[in-house]
Amino acid sequence: MIRGYIFTGVYYLLSVIYVLVSLPFLALPGRGPVTLIIRSYTRAINIALWLICGIRKTVRGREHLPDGPFIIAAKHASWGDGFMIYPEVKNLAFVTGDHLEKFPLVGGILRKLGAIVIDTCGGGTRKAASLAEGMQRARDDGRRVLIYPEGHLAPVGHHFRYKPGVWHMQQAMNVPIVPVATNLNCFWEQEDIRKTPGNAVIEFLPAIEPGQPKDAVMSELTERIEARSAELIAEATGQEVRQTTLLPDPKKGTLSKPSSAQKAVETA
Repeated sequence: MIRGYIFTGVYYLLSVIYVLVSLPFLALPGRGPVTLIIRSYTRAINIALWLICGIRKTVRGREHLPDGPFIIAAKHASWGDGFMIYPEVKNLAFVTGDHLEKFPLVGGILRKLGAIVIDTCGGGTRKAASLAEGMQRARDDGRRVLIYPEGHLAPVGHHFRYKPGVWHMQQAMNVPIVPVATNLNCFWEQEDIRKTPGNAVIEFLPAIEPGQPKDAVMSELTERIEARSAELIAEATGQEVRQTTLLPDPKKGTLSKPSSAQKAVETA
């Protein structure tokens, strides 16, 4: 547990330092300098995870990343997911809720990075409109876009329903979707302070091309990510491969954990 507390302190220290370093560049045209700073920040977090917590990162499947714009649809299991992926893909935008804008100065950095900030307080119509506006900007700029279709941090061995917003993004942008599997939650689960040493794998999977029906895309996306994530979890734990279990979405602002009854059934 002590490693986790030390890492948390370093995480917040690095966050403050890099935010302050970014500030002078917010008024300049273009996003280049701020992008370089934030890529450096995410690499620093990766290094801190390794040096403090003993969590090494292995990236697989880079050959599946297309040229030009595409959508990355990633397994969402740990607060560290974005830090692992961001430095690996150039010209990357990402989809996030407007809750991050409540942190001082973060809103300006998000806008400079070209993040697609979803209006989560304005109802379904405004939420859809903010997503459409962000996609239009990303498409015009030829950028890659990172999204987490589950929308929630899943505990180890579980998943949430994959939301069809990623399919609507693909329809609007007419680009491939690259699924991403991971076992990072074996070492840093959800928002836990506790960190466990080990080899965290981020794996880019073969792309899903545009032009397919929504149900087919969502089924294939869920199957690919969950099947490969289950294999990576088995690789990390040394246990047999177990299919991940669907959990109901948690209430807004909360984390979902499997009940004792669910755990008993899954381990039987």
